[in-house]
Amino acid sequence: MANIICIVCPKGCRLTVDENTLAVTGNGCPRGAEYGKNELTHPVRVVTSTVRVEGADICRCPVKTAGSVPKEKMFAVMDALDGVCLHAPVHCGDVVLADVCGTGVDVVATRELPAAEYGRK
Repeated sequence: MANIICIVCPKGCRLTVDENTLAVTGNGCPRGAEYGKNELTHPVRVVTSTVRVEGADICRCPVKTAGSVPKEKMFAVMDALDGVCLHAPVHCGDVVLADVCGTGVDVVATRELPAAEYGRK
């Protein structure tokens, strides 16, 4: 038996998953049961971070994966993001990295960053 705290919603149900049958107990909704099974068979996560940006009033742009990536690739995704530098303007939803680390998932910007107005104090 595996004990897992569900992260699908803020409720944080305490799940118990039978490692042989993948039967889930303790879930408050069907999404929790699905999460419990997936967490034992193929765990995935959405990755959120920031990347450098030039030509804007701030120097970092928040980004996230457009979908879930395999948990074992999270650090590779973060390493890939470390080498990214965007150039303003940046629009919410712009693809920052396509098919990051061969996952089939894009990394997208999550904030509008207009070009800096030079001469500002």
